[in-house]
Amino acid sequence: MTAPGERRTQIGQFLRSRRARITPADVGLTAYGPRRVPGLRREELAQLAGVSVEYYVRLEQGRNPHVSDGVLDAVGRALRLDADERAYLRALARPDRARPDAAPATGTVRPALRRLVDAQSGPAYVCGHLTQVLAWNPLAAAVFGDFGAVPAGQRTFAHLVFLDDRYRALLGDSLQAKAEATVAFLRVSVGRYPDDSALASLIGTLAMKSAGFAALWARQDVRDKGPGRYTLRHPLVGPLVLDFEVLHTPEPGQVLVTYLPAPETGAGEALGLVGSWGLAGD
Repeated sequence: MTAPGERRTQIGQFLRSRRARITPADVGLTAYGPRRVPGLRREELAQLAGVSVEYYVRLEQGRNPHVSDGVLDAVGRALRLDADERAYLRALARPDRARPDAAPATGTVRPALRRLVDAQSGPAYVCGHLTQVLAWNPLAAAVFGDFGAVPAGQRTFAHLVFLDDRYRALLGDSLQAKAEATVAFLRVSVGRYPDDSALASLIGTLAMKSAGFAALWARQDVRDKGPGRYTLRHPLVGPLVLDFEVLHTPEPGQVLVTYLPAPETGAGEALGLVGSWGLAGD
């Protein structure tokens, strides 16, 4: 369970990081005198949110567990938080509300969902709240590597992106985007499942083993999984441009990710070659 002191640290770090990215000029305020830190001061943020400085300070220090929806919405607007960031702020500010009884099961995928993965014409997999790969089709293994050969405890995109040289090389120029998305998604999971010991262990391990992860984690970015495009550097066909969509399933913490060849890039033919090569190797 997340200790009260740790929760107070988390909400303070998050709010300070969001204040730091907004300048007084961004919100129509005049800055007076030298500023020791970038971004808005506490009193400026309190003014924009329409609350007293003392009230905002208690919020930033995690000493106001009964803060109202109205105040959190006002602070969110003042800080220009998006929907994912606002949900994360609520989870930190009011840990006693909307809290699941337990973290999602880490290895269970419904048979029908597995069949749906297998039925996809492109690479597809189910990803859990730890970024763990729970199910995948043969084309996903041909494109991204044999997930089944990865030890279960390391079969997470978090491990692959930050600690696996082969997978990092496969991502090529998309490595930074994937790394940022992975860390931001783990922030979402922390907000949803703050008492999950497996999640805390994963984050701690990555922070110790990867300076890149530690630097991104300190940025406090929060973003749920969404669609996008990656340009892979596949060892068989070279550049492989894939669009992907993310479908949230009824199971807590699980998403279905499906890939399609990007139009007008030649990725369709290349993906077919990768698939043929992967099936031939089975």
